[in-house]
Amino acid sequence: MSDDHTHVREFFGARAADWDSRFPDDGPAYAAGVAALGLREGDRVLDAGCGTGRALTPLRAAVGPSGLVVGADLTPAMLEAAVRAGRDRDGRLLLADVGALPLRSRAFDAVFAAGLIAHLPDPAGNLRELRRVVRPGGLLALFHPIGRAALAARQGRRITPDDLRAEDNLRPLLAGSGWRMTSYADEDARFLALAVRAD
Repeated sequence: MSDDHTHVREFFGARAADWDSRFPDDGPAYAAGVAALGLREGDRVLDAGCGTGRALTPLRAAVGPSGLVVGADLTPAMLEAAVRAGRDRDGRLLLADVGALPLRSRAFDAVFAAGLIAHLPDPAGNLRELRRVVRPGGLLALFHPIGRAALAARQGRRITPDDLRAEDNLRPLLAGSGWRMTSYADEDARFLALAVRAD
């Protein structure tokens, strides 16, 4: 396991037990983020870096009982918190690194990734791996329940020019990883960048 993986597991593992209680008002933002994907009954969707599974319930509602919802996360404690919250009923949980997913190529119609990009050790490579598991024309939603400025203020820092979520940085990063950004919103209430697999 790389140092990056160790750091991520330690960071999130220490916070997993009370993660949901620290951010109790994020539900509507997650629902809106999922709705923006425009999923349909029977679609197959991956929640990459699913954490405690807060997106799994709206994802299941979007794809219905005939759809497939898979939540993948690197941190066992986060997946355990998802099970304690009963979210494993809404999707299959998978302990996995999003940089090397044990999933078939082109297996999904969409990927939902909440708060993920800032924690990727190899953003371009990891985004290419997410592209691999999505069918041609499939979608990617990079999401956060609050915008960049609100998140920075919460963490007691300022936004820096090298922030991967800045539109001027994210658009070429996605393009170089086989995605075409179709929309970008960075508001206090949420961050959401949508992209389509470019073929």
